Amino acid sequence: MAVSGKRVLEVESESATALFRVLSSETRVLILSLVSHNAMNVAELTAALNLPHSTVSLNIKQLVEAGLLQVEYVPGTHGTQKLVSKRYDEVLVRLPGVAVETAANVAEIRMPIGNYRHVEAVASCGIASDRRYIGRIDDPRSFFEPDHVFAQILWFRSGFVEYAFPNNVPFGSRLTRLDLSAELCSEAPSYDLDWPSDITLWIDDLEIGTWTCPADFGGVAARFTPPWWSTDQTTYGLLKSWSVTEQGSFIDGERLSGVDVGQIDLPGRTHFRVRLGVKAQAENVGGLNLFGRRFGNHPQDLLMRLHYGFPSGERPATLR
Repeated sequence: MAVSGKRVLEVESESATALFRVLSSETRVLILSLVSHNAMNVAELTAALNLPHSTVSLNIKQLVEAGLLQVEYVPGTHGTQKLVSKRYDEVLVRLPGVAVETAANVAEIRMPIGNYRHVEAVASCGIASDRRYIGRIDDPRSFFEPDHVFAQILWFRSGFVEYAFPNNVPFGSRLTRLDLSAELCSEAPSYDLDWPSDITLWIDDLEIGTWTCPADFGGVAARFTPPWWSTDQTTYGLLKSWSVTEQGSFIDGERLSGVDVGQIDLPGRTHFRVRLGVKAQAENVGGLNLFGRRFGNHPQDLLMRLHYGFPSGERPATLR
């Protein structure tokens, strides 16, 4: 069975450690090389490698578990034979960080929720990747563990989490609208479908407005929440979108405040400070859960869109 065509395996950096461990073996790398163009059975691989059948089978099993090999059972001369073939030709590892895209007069920035610059969390609180808890539950120190960059869910009863979004508005243009969307909800013990929380958004030191989330959602499986996470806990949130426009600030089209886009200071700024939190003195101190692209019901991180315009007759400047 011949194989052809370039196939690329895309791996998030937090999932790459196990893959690198599999590829650290010279035997397993040789097996991948041998099946690069044609599938082979175990007997052929054993003869080519001059190794015991058990050793070759074990290494094949590890490559299959890593997703690098596939096994197909086909009729043979003496019963069924197991054919081994390579699934991918390249591995692309995505490092943690900010992804930036630009379209016509719009800069779009996707920020991993673990890529915060500062956090102040009051218990109940915690942080987890899509594979495990990070640090200890209800210990605010866990937010400063090095692995916090891999977070796919974080939560706290009150406090805030703050991000630095790059100012990708071109020189010579002006900001006409700023949108920020995130999947989030309240934070209750376990979960509670009647648990309001006043969640506030700030940009720099400008308070954009407060939205009252009605609940901490759980009790059912969510599309992207990993299987190891218990459904008797928070499993998903609501996808909400704040907009700061020339007419004021809105959430999902509903007016929040009179803060307009002209109040966001741009000249000379390298970044925006974006803060989501629950004030200790809020009427509803119901906490915050924030979801990444591999948790909850929506496959996205924090998403910012910067809309901008140029004075009439001027050519667009190069993006920073």
